[in-house]
Amino acid sequence: MKAVLLDTHAWAYSIIDDRKLGRGVKQAMNEAAAILISPISVFEIAQKVRLGKWKQMEAVHEELPALVTNLGSSIATLSPEICLSAAKLDWLNRDPFDRILAATAMHYGAALISADTAFDTLPKGMLKRIW
Repeated sequence: MKAVLLDTHAWAYSIIDDRKLGRGVKQAMNEAAAILISPISVFEIAQKVRLGKWKQMEAVHEELPALVTNLGSSIATLSPEICLSAAKLDWLNRDPFDRILAATAMHYGAALISADTAFDTLPKGMLKRIW
């Protein structure tokens, strides 16, 4: 497998409780040529911690930039082209985090590791979701 992009919750699980990641997810991560993290995931976690919506991440949210390399992963560039693609996606999902994650995965030709079935509503063949 070329690359995988971790959805925000999948990355968080890998940091605080990897038992929430199934065997198939762990296998896909082990077999991937690259594990990517979107900068939008750092923003999403920090935002939810600030709003009191993600208590489990409070202890580690300040360390997120350093934790990117924890899995041997790297930051996926968030370019203006990816942002434009996210905005133009023909997809009813209005969640900006989901849209950026989908566009990032497509840009890199990466499968998306996510429990979120909303990604399955993208037009067929646009994105491979693993969970």
